[in-house]
Amino acid sequence: MVSPVRVWLNRTYAENVFFMDQLRRNPADRAVEIHATHGDPDSPVLAAADTAELEPEGLSPAGYTEYALDQCARRGIHVFVPRLHQAAVVAHRAEFEAAGTAVLAPPPEAVAVFEDKVVAYEAVRAIGVPVPPWWRVRTADELVCAVEELEAQGHRPCFKPASGAGGVGFRTVTRDPFSLAQLDGFPSPSVPLPLVVDALRTAAEPVDWLVMPRLEEPEVSVDCLTGPDNRVRLAVGRTKNGRRRGFTLHEQWLAPARRIAEAFGLHHLSNVQFRMYGDRPVLMDVNTRPAGGLHQLALCGINAPWAAVRLALGDDPGDLTPPFLAQDYTVVSGPRPLRPVSPPRRRADLPGLPGLPVPASGRCPSAAAPVVGPVGASAPGLPAAEAPA
Repeated sequence: MVSPVRVWLNRTYAENVFFMDQLRRNPADRAVEIHATHGDPDSPVLAAADTAELEPEGLSPAGYTEYALDQCARRGIHVFVPRLHQAAVVAHRAEFEAAGTAVLAPPPEAVAVFEDKVVAYEAVRAIGVPVPPWWRVRTADELVCAVEELEAQGHRPCFKPASGAGGVGFRTVTRDPFSLAQLDGFPSPSVPLPLVVDALRTAAEPVDWLVMPRLEEPEVSVDCLTGPDNRVRLAVGRTKNGRRRGFTLHEQWLAPARRIAEAFGLHHLSNVQFRMYGDRPVLMDVNTRPAGGLHQLALCGINAPWAAVRLALGDDPGDLTPPFLAQDYTVVSGPRPLRPVSPPRRRADLPGLPGLPVPASGRCPSAAAPVVGPVGASAPGLPAAEAPA
């Protein structure tokens, strides 16, 4: 009897419950056991895992690496998919391999390039991939200068942290004064320039922002699977234009994504994002981890998480081309079970989540967390009977 493959996801996004579902529904019908850790006891990832633990807070990157090595040894992890403290983890890849664990992440040199967006843009431009104009700013005066230059060229300025992920901290800059218009309807990412300048002038420390023109849709996220030999096995673009989503194999998106993955050794799963600057695609961002929407490739007949696990374990899946491209779709929220509510726990109580005490009432509330999936199913590739109403 073949033993189960043991996979660990650390403090990952809620949407990766679908990543976990696809591992279990792999085409080889191989048994997979999933371990998950998180800092939030209400993460749906913990409820979806076979075993789960709350992560200790406040660990340094080195301390977290020690914690991760201990997890892999105690849990018999075959494949570790790190998100939190990825750079520190991959720097100790040899120690994880000695413990019998393959780390599903690029080498430290590749991770370092894309931790800082300015370093990334300079490196990518050097290999011939177009990037948008940018200014690195730390003060109010530098911000105003960058904004004025962009406005003079007819662009709408925006800014975001020089390091970060998931759109956190992204804002567009407007000259419109703050008024009730900003308080009407849903919150907007636009912020008046004078408010930003005032905040910077009174801030205790300088910021580290990237200022650039707001890029236009479509946005295309190319999911890549690259082997340790730097050869790309999979490259599929997911298009976003408002609510409408789709897929593309057009080389104007795939060719620069492959060039980046191969040139910088983005081994295993990565995601390269493009938008339009004028009439041409330019790089927006590079993620050295699986994208939250990776599971959507199942609509095209591709189980990317399982192919990545196979590659990490030394079983090369070969070149993967979607057998078809699915029709356009959108994404909606749906319920996902959570673990029973438990009393607050002390730091000393942090080991495993299984077996946590229920509230004094003895009742477990039926809680659900919103996650994202294509219309008509809780995740691409799941039977219709399992789809939310």
